[in-house]
Amino acid sequence: MGLFDNIQNAVSGAANAFGGGNGGGQLQRKTVVFQEMPETLEQMMALPEAKMKDPFDVAALTVAALCVWPSNKEESIRMLNFLKGPQPLSPMQISFIADRFRDADYVPRSYLKGATPQNNYMPQRPYSVEIYELAHSRDNFSQGYITLNLNSGGADSPRQIQLRTKPSTGDWFLWEQFILVGIRVPDQANPWA
Repeated sequence: MGLFDNIQNAVSGAANAFGGGNGGGQLQRKTVVFQEMPETLEQMMALPEAKMKDPFDVAALTVAALCVWPSNKEESIRMLNFLKGPQPLSPMQISFIADRFRDADYVPRSYLKGATPQNNYMPQRPYSVEIYELAHSRDNFSQGYITLNLNSGGADSPRQIQLRTKPSTGDWFLWEQFILVGIRVPDQANPWA
């Protein structure tokens, strides 16, 4: 028996025991690729991801909509309201988002592949966002919710976006986002870099 065999066996056992959270299926992962980032609601709505049938696509579109905020706040709000569906952003949510952008307009870019503090969070082209499930992503799935995870190039732990389905249409909508939280500052703004 090797040094790490007990740990590996425990991890394998836990993975096999998991099943109630996502109906016994595998944890899903998806990379959404944008050849160009949408800059308007109309451009977003023209994307195949805007069909609202896949929560992973809606999560990726949330990142795209938030990337628009620094250059066009009103258009970003329109995009986010589209993603929110029947429940648009409240004034308090808009104020919260505005506050998050006061000192850190680079945070949403950090979720795009290749964006790191070293390159001022400038992502690679084509732009891609990787979204994935963790063990508790589907804990509230029977109530119509899923929590998906994204990695930031400036953080050590994943961030979450919660989505909600509308059973009458099968559409998925943005419910809450927890991705506008602090991350490492870009090296060019870091006096200690």
